[in-house]
Amino acid sequence: MSSLSLQIAKAKSRLARLNFPFRGAPTPNGIEPQQLSQKVGANFDTDWSRSLPARLVRLTLVELFMKPLMIGIASPSVQGTDRLQQIKGPMIFAANHHSHADTPLLLTTIPEPWRHRLVVGAAADYFFHTRLGGFVAALTMGAIPIERTRAGRQSASLASDLVADGWNLLIFPEGGRSPDGWGQPFRGGAAYLAIRTGAPVVPVHLQGTGRILRKGKKIPQPSKTTVTFGEPLLPNEKETYRAFAARLESSVAALADEATSDWWQARLRIHANTSPSLTGPDVGTWRRVWALGDRTHTRRREKQRWPDL
Repeated sequence: MSSLSLQIAKAKSRLARLNFPFRGAPTPNGIEPQQLSQKVGANFDTDWSRSLPARLVRLTLVELFMKPLMIGIASPSVQGTDRLQQIKGPMIFAANHHSHADTPLLLTTIPEPWRHRLVVGAAADYFFHTRLGGFVAALTMGAIPIERTRAGRQSASLASDLVADGWNLLIFPEGGRSPDGWGQPFRGGAAYLAIRTGAPVVPVHLQGTGRILRKGKKIPQPSKTTVTFGEPLLPNEKETYRAFAARLESSVAALADEATSDWWQARLRIHANTSPSLTGPDVGTWRRVWALGDRTHTRRREKQRWPDL
């Protein structure tokens, strides 16, 4: 070893000893370095957020701050809660996803007794990317990390264990907010958890939240919204989670039709299997935006304007 290389090695050794109280001690030669688990992302610990003190803080935030805020900017009309009255025990609420306003809107409109024993499946790579972000999400929303880029056994086990323990779960099967106002194909997470836990899945459709705070926007715009709860669904015998996910997506699409037309016409289209798709027409981007019509605007008279791309 050259004299310069030897001096560099000695300097690094001295720096390592000086940094020891603030950094981990260097691993001796010949020993495999220990792989420390990350405390963010899917590994973020949320057990504390379901303790009594944290739940009391969240209850205060939801009822005294979040609920008046959503009434002010979302003016929600809630429909279909009568469909839930016959169900006892924990449920999985599966909703379409257009906006960051979706979660607080559902946290304040899901009826009792499910609302105050609810956890929210949140993207591990987005909400739990840092410790501070994970802490805020877990405390204010009761969020738990869900891996959306791959089928994570850890996330699935956490969610299913909580449902088995009597917690209700709110999940967005699309995996992320809509980029253009139309829905995205449902992934199999909600269906898989329903098959694994035996808990019924409640399809939920949110109408109007994309006008409040759609993807790419940072300043909310007040708009009227509609929250429609559907009939709880259970997987059929030997039904795969993919087939159940497709049936769940069709149920949310039927609720969307119900919210934008009327109950009777929506029922007729359900039985004829002609309910409009959540994902919209398979055409170019500008035509998809154009096809949304006045759903991308806050006032009907703006429908004739060129769409805001």
